[in-house]
Amino acid sequence: MGQPLTSLSEEEEIFRASVREFAEERVRPLVEQMERECKQPRELIDEMFELGLMAIETPEEYGGAGASFFMSIIAIEELARVDPAAAIPVDIQNTLVANQFLRWGNEDQKQRFLPRLAKDTIGSYALSEAGSGSDAFALKTVAEPCDEGFRLSGRKMWISNAAEAGLYVVFASVDRDAGHRGITTFVVERDTPGFQVGRKEDKLGVRASSTCELILDDVVVPKENVLGEVGQGYKLAIETLNEGRIGIGAQMLGLAEGALEGAVGYAKEREAFGQKIGEFQAIQHLLAECATDVETVRFHCYNAARLREIGRPFAKEGAMAKLVASRIAESVASRCVDVYGGIGVTKECLAEKYLRDAKVAQIYEGTTFMQLNTIAKIVLADG
Repeated sequence: MGQPLTSLSEEEEIFRASVREFAEERVRPLVEQMERECKQPRELIDEMFELGLMAIETPEEYGGAGASFFMSIIAIEELARVDPAAAIPVDIQNTLVANQFLRWGNEDQKQRFLPRLAKDTIGSYALSEAGSGSDAFALKTVAEPCDEGFRLSGRKMWISNAAEAGLYVVFASVDRDAGHRGITTFVVERDTPGFQVGRKEDKLGVRASSTCELILDDVVVPKENVLGEVGQGYKLAIETLNEGRIGIGAQMLGLAEGALEGAVGYAKEREAFGQKIGEFQAIQHLLAECATDVETVRFHCYNAARLREIGRPFAKEGAMAKLVASRIAESVASRCVDVYGGIGVTKECLAEKYLRDAKVAQIYEGTTFMQLNTIAKIVLADG
C-alpha cells in the first residue's frame, strides 16, 4: 500500500527531531535578541554549518551531508516554526546557491566552491535590481569581456544573506540587446576589488535576515567563474527559482505551524468570563480553520518537494506551494493574533512577529502575481 503524502521515513523523522531540538534549544532563546539587533549571531550560523544544515543535499565528496532535497524542506520548516528569519540562510544556501552549483557547475567549480559552502561560507543569490524584480529581462548589470574574463558593473537590490555572505551568485548581461539570451551567471568572491555590500534594508519582517544592495564597480570575474554557459543565465535562474519557491513554501509552513502552536497554548491557559477561552466555540472554530489551512500548505509543499525529488515536473506545483503557503501563512498569523486579543499586537507576543514575517513571502522569489502567471501558463499548455 502507498504511504500518505505527509508521512516521513524513519530517517526523515529522526532528522526532523534533530532540527527541532536545535531550533528549540539554540534558536528560540535568541529570537528576541535577533529581532532587536536585526542580525543573527555568527555562532548560531556556525552551529548550522556544524550540524550539516547548510549543505544538506550536497554530496559527501564535497563536504555535504549527502541527504535529500526533501530533508532541506524539513529543515527549513522546522527552523521557521521557531523563527522564519533563522530559516532563510539554510533555505537560500540549499535551494538556491548550492543547488546552482550542483545542477550547473562543472567539476572544477564544484571542487572549488561546494566544500566552502558546506564548511563555513554563506552564499547569496543576486538576481534582483531596482528596476528588475519580477521582470528579470530588465536587469541592467552588465558584464563586458576583458582579457581576464568579464568586467561586471551595476547594482543589485534586496539581496538576502548579503551582509554575511562570502560568495555571491550574480546575474549580469553580456549583451543587453539580446534580452534574456544575454543574461549570464557569475560567481563573485566577497573580497574581489570593486565589489561592495551596500546599504542594509530596514524591513517590516524577518528582520534578523540581512537584505542589502550589492555594488559592482568594474569587478573582474575570471572566465572559470562563469556558471553554465554564457547567455544561459536566465534559464539557470528560472529553473533554480522553481526549487527555491518550494523552500519559501516550507518557510511559511513552519511560520503558520509556529503561530498556531502558540495560539493553541494561549487558548488553553487564558481565562475570560470564568473559563478558558479555548472552551468558547468561536475560538475553537478559529483554531480548527487555522489547523486545516496549515495542513493544506503541508500537502502542497510536500507534494512539490516529492515530485522534485523523483525527477517529475514540478514547476506548477512549486508555484502553487509558494502561492498557497504565502497567503495562508499571513491569514493564519493574523487569526492567531486575534486569539491573543490586545497582547497579540504587542512586541512581547510572538504572534505579532509571525504576522510581520509572513508578508515577505508574497514578494520574494517571485511575487504572487508571478506565481499565478506560471501556474496559468502551464495549465493552459497542458490543456
